[in-house]
Amino acid sequence: MQDIPESFKLYSDMKIINLGESNTVLNKFVAQIRDINIQKDRMRFRTNLERIGEIFAYEISKTLKYSEKKVYTPLGIANVSTPDDVIVAATILRAGVPLHKGILNVFDDAQNAFVAAYRKYDKGDDFHINIEYASSPDLT
Repeated sequence: MQDIPESFKLYSDMKIINLGESNTVLNKFVAQIRDINIQKDRMRFRTNLERIGEIFAYEISKTLKYSEKKVYTPLGIANVSTPDDVIVAATILRAGVPLHKGILNVFDDAQNAFVAAYRKYDKGDDFHINIEYASSPDLT
């Protein structure tokens, strides 16, 4: 077994969630993205990626740490559990922008990180990833 790189050890306790294991509306959006006729509709393609991002964010929200806060309402005080984690949403520009937007629709107070990268082909099918730009808030 290959050794886990030091930089990945932080994530060794992560849980993999396979959203395709159960039947949900996600299946419809994925089917439309894959359908050779429907995917020609660029707006629907982007909208479906945004919807998938919202579903991903909802699933991610189940893994966050929460604490109870007092919310003052017109009818009195309500105790509501809200997330405590600082969230940074990151995307590779262009390809991931609609998915990123869907995540931000749910985590509207999240910080943002962006990477501008693309496949740069060498010879034949060989390529490497060329990163032109990266911006991120402090991730510590």
